[in-house]
Amino acid sequence: MRLVYQFAVFGRGDPGFYNECLLTENQRDLFDVVLVSPRNPLNIGAVARAMANFGFAHLSVVAPFAAHWREAKSAVGAPDLLINANEAPTLAEALARCTLAIGTGTLAHRSAKQRVLQLPMLAPRVLDALEAGGRVALIFGSEKHGLTREDLSYCHLLVEIPTDPRQPSMNLGQAVAVCLYELARNNPRNEARHPNPEQVGQIKQIKSMVTSAELDRLAGVIVEAMAASDYSPRAMGKANQHDLRLILRRLQFGRTDVRRGLGLFRRILQRLQNPKCLDP
Repeated sequence: MRLVYQFAVFGRGDPGFYNECLLTENQRDLFDVVLVSPRNPLNIGAVARAMANFGFAHLSVVAPFAAHWREAKSAVGAPDLLINANEAPTLAEALARCTLAIGTGTLAHRSAKQRVLQLPMLAPRVLDALEAGGRVALIFGSEKHGLTREDLSYCHLLVEIPTDPRQPSMNLGQAVAVCLYELARNNPRNEARHPNPEQVGQIKQIKSMVTSAELDRLAGVIVEAMAASDYSPRAMGKANQHDLRLILRRLQFGRTDVRRGLGLFRRILQRLQNPKCLDP
């Protein structure tokens, strides 16, 4: 108890000593923690507490199992964060405003379809997107099975927390705390005196400022065009949508790209639906 007390007093007396590692308030305001189908309200409360520790305030909970999750007693020091959290019926709605969605989890039993970041590279990627004015979401899956294949199709990147193969899964609250701590520990702003040229070169690779909702809008028009052209059996519709979400996020479109893509496929769809409009 004495050690905890000393840390608390020291932090209050000289907040700049270690709190300067945290993302700025403006950057944290553009960062969302998203929980998909969490089962235990106590875990949601632990996530809120971890977020409060590192100064994050935007929590989205997608299709929670328990209706009373906002009352979790484990949200010590963060009850307002739970009260103000966003509840969304689908992951697509929770990510609508985000320009960079990063999924988390273990790859022990699955093959990644996106680029996988090592945990130390999480902070440079996030900071680059935030400095460009984007909105970032860090997504965590259910305690039972993590993010599903469908959930992962909404992610631009994946980040893996290194764990022992004998126990690859981690408690939800702990996983969130580890990732948020990594944003503070490995924030490139703290390395200004000793920059890593290789890391700096990698940071600028993310350039897309397109929101998830805009990409889904383009995917929807493409799917309509595919259906109108009898591209594949109707039963393949969900699989086509899944693959399109992945492809569009890999391409890292800019807004001009999306606008042109929408115009192109809307024109194709119009011609397919109204063949009489075809030029002779």
